[in-house]
Amino acid sequence: MKRTIAFKTLGCRLNQYETEALASQFSHNQYEIVDFDAPADVYIVNSCTVTNQSDQKTRTVVNHAGRKNHQSMVVVMGCMSPEQLKHFTESKTVTYVIDNEKKSAVFQLVDAHFKGELVDTSLLPESRFDYELTDPLFHTRSFIKIQDGCDNFCSYCIIPMVRGKAISRPLEDILDNIKKAVENGYKEIVITGVNISRYYFNGLHFEDLVEKILELPEDFRLRISSMEPDELNDKFIALLNHPKLCPHLHMCLQSGSDRILLKMNRTYSISSYLKLVDKIRSTNPLFNLTTDIMVGFPGETGNDFEETRFVAKAVGFSHVHTFKFSRRSETRADRMTEQVPEPIKNRRSEMIRQISNENKLEYYHKLIGHNQKILVEKINNNMASGYGELYVPVRFPVFEGITENMLVDVRLTGFQHSEEPFLIGKVI
Repeated sequence: MKRTIAFKTLGCRLNQYETEALASQFSHNQYEIVDFDAPADVYIVNSCTVTNQSDQKTRTVVNHAGRKNHQSMVVVMGCMSPEQLKHFTESKTVTYVIDNEKKSAVFQLVDAHFKGELVDTSLLPESRFDYELTDPLFHTRSFIKIQDGCDNFCSYCIIPMVRGKAISRPLEDILDNIKKAVENGYKEIVITGVNISRYYFNGLHFEDLVEKILELPEDFRLRISSMEPDELNDKFIALLNHPKLCPHLHMCLQSGSDRILLKMNRTYSISSYLKLVDKIRSTNPLFNLTTDIMVGFPGETGNDFEETRFVAKAVGFSHVHTFKFSRRSETRADRMTEQVPEPIKNRRSEMIRQISNENKLEYYHKLIGHNQKILVEKINNNMASGYGELYVPVRFPVFEGITENMLVDVRLTGFQHSEEPFLIGKVI
């Protein structure tokens, strides 16, 4: 009889990739993947700890899983700190707790448990790259992990403590993974990690890795996941013209104030960021830029925030992931004075979201009349939906022969105003 397993992922794209790789491994070994709200033999929670709200969400999800069936196995893994994870270790509803370094061994743990073996989690192998290739259980695109950990130590961030020292994956492993993903039918490859622009392995930097990937003869398009704006040089900018590379970058800003960036221990200035934007847009005026912005960092004044608003408008980010500063123990920002009151954070968050929405509609309007190659993700009621090279959502009517996971040339004819706007097109 097949055992059932359910997954819940909180946090970043890297967490999502790792969950999907593990889910693929369980699926290959005769486990049935079910919805997290359904009854299951095993519940796996991949935790996030980037904010206090993330910690609370994880605790809520774990408690919810533990109440479903007291005979189910509940495994908590991921980025929550050892202090936070200790709470789950002492919980009667949680069976096992695993940190990031041993996350890739979850299948071995669960399989051994059901075979009646006594499992000592401290003896599980440590590997941050030992994940199977993902199956199309969740997406039509394949995420490829190239790097893990971070050495930047931004003053607000706990990730270096929970993800560990930066480490890069060997080039041949990455290229082999991509070849296999394309053989399995993937049309789009997304490279991901904690701080991917700092990739370095045996003399190869990030731009060298991207060049090697683009040189592969296989037929696919390459998308780059969230990244930092430092370490991006002219060689990388030149690669943005390559036909395989999608003209979209999610390039973290965090603040438009140099004073706040310095307090955050960010390694770039607003001037250098804007020069980089100009270089990127010189390759393609419609190049899509999205970003992260944090509001309410300790000491952020009204003037600092106005500088952030100015940069957000000037760059024209089509989407801004806005989040409020959250105090994390063991970080320097937690010990800083001039903590910003919560109501001010809330107002500033809303103002940035408003700019983001205005930018999005303005950008979508510019795209009308242009062509995009859409990767079809879903077809419902003779309407296909997916994303083009610019990473904008598009819907268009379909006819016989168009299927999911197909690349289709579409002319953009308009856009739909809604809570989540999208572009409308027609097949060329």
